[in-house]
Amino acid sequence: MHRTFITLALASAMLAGPALAQNGIGTMERGTYVCELPGDVRGAAGIAQPEANFTIISASRYSSPQGGGTYLRRGDVVRMTSGPRHGDAYRMISRNFLRLLDDDGTPGKLRCIRRGR
Repeated sequence: MHRTFITLALASAMLAGPALAQNGIGTMERGTYVCELPGDVRGAAGIAQPEANFTIISASRYSSPQGGGTYLRRGDVVRMTSGPRHGDAYRMISRNFLRLLDDDGTPGKLRCIRRGR
């Protein structure tokens, strides 16, 4: 009985490993992320949202027009964990392109693009 439990525990750990690795902790590229909403056919391709801009200043810290805080990246999701953006979450589309997630976890309209270091 004890041996069966150990075997099951080891099998569970081995199966969980790849799933956890996919959501491993990472960092974002340093630099300023300029945010915008999509435009329309009559005007600009994007409508600037300067109040949504932020700058990644280190492996876990950001600053914004409203103040600074910390973030956590797990897999392709970046979540602001403290500061004025606490609770905001973004999906990383690429190293330099993010989309703000809606409350249900789906990508919203706001997009943020890194503009350098």
